[in-house]
Amino acid sequence: MKKLEGRVALVTGASKGLGRAMAVALAEAGASLVLVARSRDQLMQAAAECRALGTEAEAYPTDVTDEQAVAQLAREVIGRFGRLHILINNAGVNIRKPLTDFTLAEWRQVLDTNLTGAFLMCRAFIPHMKGQGYGRIINICSNQSHVGLPHRAAYGASKAGLLGLTRALALELAPEKITVIGISPGPIETEINRTLFSDPTVRQWFLDRVPLGRLGRPEEIGALAVYLCREEASFITGTDILIDGGWCAQ
Repeated sequence: MKKLEGRVALVTGASKGLGRAMAVALAEAGASLVLVARSRDQLMQAAAECRALGTEAEAYPTDVTDEQAVAQLAREVIGRFGRLHILINNAGVNIRKPLTDFTLAEWRQVLDTNLTGAFLMCRAFIPHMKGQGYGRIINICSNQSHVGLPHRAAYGASKAGLLGLTRALALELAPEKITVIGISPGPIETEINRTLFSDPTVRQWFLDRVPLGRLGRPEEIGALAVYLCREEASFITGTDILIDGGWCAQ
């Protein structure tokens, strides 16, 4: 049974990687999809993949760091669908280098995409999620919300901030029965990490830190996102779920 039929879900960063995997999983569960990313061609392909599963899916190429673009997105989505039930803030970037080598523009790029973009999306869409007696906001955090890694200061700061936003917003929206949850993945084998994990030494470095001894798969994040959107998960809010093979348990 398709548990999310009748729900409208918006996924940012939906053109590839975790975003695309979550979009496909939500489509399989029956949700109608609003797919958002900057890459038009890949986004159109993701929308076609979701429609092939028998659900409605529309692509909206948008930069989530652009305040005016996000406001326009909200107008178009609500004009088209009339409502929104599920918002997944997944768009993200990572620049890996020593902190002292960062330019201010690079620092802002990471913080704006990973944290401020989620703020802008929440601010634009929460008013359209209220009053329905149901809602889900899922923020894709990271196990780096909990542990640090060298050369990832900007990324770690942005994801720790996103977890803080998740907790505070959950308290604000609890009276509306809108839950706000983080998903904190560990190392997942996606396109964005392909170059990183193609180096055998680097790959082994990560595997040595995962007690389960393997990298995660995008579809595992998709399955978790679907569960969190179901009624059975309505008592989960204000926290994040680590899906990192046991890394943070050590």
